[in-house]
Amino acid sequence: HDNLHRGSFSVEVILALLLFKISDPSSIYLTRGNHETKNMNRIYGFEGEVKAKYDEQIFDLFLEVFGFLPLAATIQDKIFITHGGLPSTAGVTLQNVREIKRGGEPPESGLASDLLWSDPQPFPGRSPSKRGVGFSFGPDITEAFLQENQLNLLVRSHEVKQEGYLVEHGGKTITVFSAPNYCDSMGNKGAFIHFDESLEPKFTQYDAVPHPNIKPMQYAAGMGGLFA
Repeated sequence: HDNLHRGSFSVEVILALLLFKISDPSSIYLTRGNHETKNMNRIYGFEGEVKAKYDEQIFDLFLEVFGFLPLAATIQDKIFITHGGLPSTAGVTLQNVREIKRGGEPPESGLASDLLWSDPQPFPGRSPSKRGVGFSFGPDITEAFLQENQLNLLVRSHEVKQEGYLVEHGGKTITVFSAPNYCDSMGNKGAFIHFDESLEPKFTQYDAVPHPNIKPMQYAAGMGGLFA
């Protein structure tokens, strides 16, 4: 999941997650989303928020941390977790994912970009993405990737879902979205997944609660990324 995404309390969210990681490293694992990147931080307000609450040096430290976050994770070697979706080429292995160089900004295309930006589609094959980056992948692509890597399930985020989650591709792909009432306007539920020893997904849904009267993207200044 994006750890920060258009909200105006992203600093507090990411600091809480990092403090959890420092406090008990084996109890929380953070992966990188497409919004943990410099360009998205500039456009959607995280850069402005950090500079308003702290300064440019702290923002640069956040960028450094984001650059070293992993792009994917597995649970018990059977569940593949990434923010966006699957590779745009066949035959990609988990070892290929492990070998992605960390420590900077992801390129505009290639494996890292695919993992951050791609989306599932209901029909077979691959299609150009409506986002203009990444691509859309069908149930056959999911099945081939899972078989290639002896996995059972793909869990990803990247898209708001009205019920907080959506199961697709014959139960092989799950999208989970944890931000309820996205951008204070979508009216969607949020959700998270719990996996027990059986590795069967159990979903918890929840509604939005009131927050301080600060609008989403309060610190953004439009697509130009220029701050007033």
